[in-house]
Amino acid sequence: MALNFFCHAAALNTHLRYKLDATVYKSLEKVRDLVIKSKVPSIATFPQKSLQKGNWVKLICGASFEDVVDIRNLSLVYTLAGVDCIDCAADEAVVNAVNEGINVAMTILPLRRPWVMISVNDDEDLHFRKAEFDPDDCPKDCSRPCEKICPANAIFKAGVITERCYGCGRCLPICPYDKIKPISYVRDAFATSKLLERDDVDAIEIHTNGRQTDSFKELWSGLRESIDNIRLVAVSLPYIGDSTVSTMNKMYSILERDLSCLNLWQLDGRPMSGDIGRGATRECIGFALRLASSKDKPPGFLQLAGGTNAHTVDGLRKHNLFQTTNCENSESSMLSNSNALIGGIAYGGYARKIVGRVLSCMESEGGLAHIESYPDLLLMAVIEALNLVGGVKSYTLTSYVVNK
Repeated sequence: MALNFFCHAAALNTHLRYKLDATVYKSLEKVRDLVIKSKVPSIATFPQKSLQKGNWVKLICGASFEDVVDIRNLSLVYTLAGVDCIDCAADEAVVNAVNEGINVAMTILPLRRPWVMISVNDDEDLHFRKAEFDPDDCPKDCSRPCEKICPANAIFKAGVITERCYGCGRCLPICPYDKIKPISYVRDAFATSKLLERDDVDAIEIHTNGRQTDSFKELWSGLRESIDNIRLVAVSLPYIGDSTVSTMNKMYSILERDLSCLNLWQLDGRPMSGDIGRGATRECIGFALRLASSKDKPPGFLQLAGGTNAHTVDGLRKHNLFQTTNCENSESSMLSNSNALIGGIAYGGYARKIVGRVLSCMESEGGLAHIESYPDLLLMAVIEALNLVGGVKSYTLTSYVVNK
């Protein structure tokens, strides 16, 4: 749905966590009305049930994206849109921001709570890096193509805003003077295990390049004592040719002994490219086709990522990869993996982009930019999110006019 809007509204002076000013609460009636009319409360089931039905939706905030203001607001918007899971960096401040966004959303309208997932890596990985350069080294006459191409608005004259950079790498080849370098890092296993002990962290995702399993095994050894506290273990990997399934089976053999929860394989078709266009989604669908047809793949749900956008659902339907399974509402059913071809879809760059256009219109007051203080903008953001999530969830989407 195309949105024509302009940035407006003044922020209300409220700083109460999870509690909304009475005036703000009343002005959010349009948001509540839209979400209810879209049937989000009745369609958004428990996350594990969504996986079994094949309509699971995950929001990827970004394994390296650490702008807590944007993360809070994204979490708020997509909780209202009924996502099943919100994936974020394994960082305490980021996790706090995600949970604050969820809690504010549930104050606006009581909904089932999405799971919170933290992402870590076992080795060098595209998702765990930052761009870096010294702005003093830049020639004064540089046209700054890096600034124009950055999808996260993380590059300015003063350099890279570290917390906003999520490592997409688009600035690296475009710098005419080769001044930008990627800085990679690996999340600490001990710090991650502490986060897994929190009551408000439900899942973990391990990113691996799939080239070897030694580092994967080492990371798992550092996490296994905290795994009993969570509901889902996900492994994200790219397609590595004919060895993909055998590598997945090796990883599963490492996980299996300690697994007491659901497991999921995130098929990372074309990392961090969903905001580019229709072509980007073909690779993740191709990956899904190969895995869904494999008889030797290990147990676990399959979920698409890497290139997912507004064209992904149509692509899945074209290849008959959407399959809804009938699951009995029993404890054994809720804790078992399904035979569904595809458990669901994760949206990252594209999901952030469509809502980010609205978030960028907010005027920050005192460093705090809470989208619920701008009801019209929140409504616009929720419309965008509902249109994306609703393609998987089959919401009843209605036209909604926002008064300027």
